[in-house]
Amino acid sequence: MKKILSILQVVALMSFALFQSANAADAIHTSFFSNKAVSGYDVVAYFTEQKPVQGNSKYQLEYKGADWYFSSQENLALFKGDPEKYAPQYGGYCAWAIAGNETAPGNPPFWTVYNDKLYLNYDQSVQDTWTADKDKFIKQADLNWAKLDKE
Repeated sequence: MKKILSILQVVALMSFALFQSANAADAIHTSFFSNKAVSGYDVVAYFTEQKPVQGNSKYQLEYKGADWYFSSQENLALFKGDPEKYAPQYGGYCAWAIAGNETAPGNPPFWTVYNDKLYLNYDQSVQDTWTADKDKFIKQADLNWAKLDKE
């Protein structure tokens, strides 16, 4: 059963990568079915509450072509004041995948705030791998992300 799940994950990631825009560095990851950044989670809450918190459509704004949701007016105001501080790195794509020169969706429950930046990962096993050597993966992901910006 584990082997089947692994194969399905690989197929899903490959399919996802095929549909990404050529200039992914300008994009914020959203799903095929929604224009919500970070699946509607409040990115400010990762910094202020140290946990994922679902946003509310009552507190939303458009930024970089995506709809961002927040759990409070205060968090919305904080984001408006400095969106680059709170927006996840690599447009919300999985930090480990970007380090490997691939794209995969970042999943809000698998997150890290490190050096005052928000990073998302695909799942727990990916996050465990990424966390074990995040400095190396961030360095490589930063290089790969910069290359995407030039394509």
